[in-house]
Amino acid sequence: MTPIMKFEGIYTPLVTPLCADGSVNYNSLSDVIENLIDKGVHGLISGGSTGENYAQGVGERLEIARFTKDQIKGRLPLIIGTGAMMTPDSLALASGASDMGADAILVATPPYSVPTERENALNALAIDKAANLPIMLYNYPGRMGVHMGEEFLDLVGRSRNVCAIKESSGDINRVHLLARDYPHIQMACGMDDQALEFFAWGAQSWVCAGSNFLPDEHIELYQACAVEGNFAKGRRIMSAMMPLMRVLEQGGKFIQCVKHGVTLGGIDTGPMRPPLRGLNKDDKRALEQVIRVLKTTIVKIQAEG
Repeated sequence: MTPIMKFEGIYTPLVTPLCADGSVNYNSLSDVIENLIDKGVHGLISGGSTGENYAQGVGERLEIARFTKDQIKGRLPLIIGTGAMMTPDSLALASGASDMGADAILVATPPYSVPTERENALNALAIDKAANLPIMLYNYPGRMGVHMGEEFLDLVGRSRNVCAIKESSGDINRVHLLARDYPHIQMACGMDDQALEFFAWGAQSWVCAGSNFLPDEHIELYQACAVEGNFAKGRRIMSAMMPLMRVLEQGGKFIQCVKHGVTLGGIDTGPMRPPLRGLNKDDKRALEQVIRVLKTTIVKIQAEG
């Protein structure tokens, strides 16, 4: 079955810059979007967890998505996240995505409720019906509590809209399963430290929060592996990026690191929304050092060809 949308390249789940009072800083969000388009990423995602969607209501999430859609002006595809604890909220986000002309939606498992595979599939198909847009599934059992397993995939795979899956389980066996048994569902890397393995198994896209502040370097790895098939170069780039992956995941401060990385690049992303807090001085220093070394190393790799 030919997918109705092909996902290729680097898809950036956008951060949500905030003002000191916690409101959305739309001027900075505009700058983030323009910088990513200028750098050459291949698509943008609004309303993902990197954008602090868990601390936003449905209305605000749709407002941010509309602003993003208007800012992009058709230059890149826009995927809108529909993940929420309550199905009616996901349906409203899906319907809103359709109304504003989004290119696709991201469909996750509702967190905390721990649905069965059949319940999860029926939930996803209800979201599908509300939007009737291409779908990228989002498997993240570490946050959602359950896998999108084979029963789930068999059920939702009956919809032509289900085009891709962002795989964030960290289980390399899932990569093998998807590549071998579900080739009609495009596999997108959702586990940054396994990007090389995903590309080796045929993934053509990478949903990576780090591309908010290091788009060039993430594109370089995608280009080497997925476009050129140069895995010798890809291994060198991935090796240079691994310290960043470790820092991003340290102590659950992933989003804080991503926002600080964007701020370091000259676009102020402001504070976090509670319950999260920004990085302390030591964490900032560690991230800044890793970014410096990574950039220098990858420039050398590029120069060597």
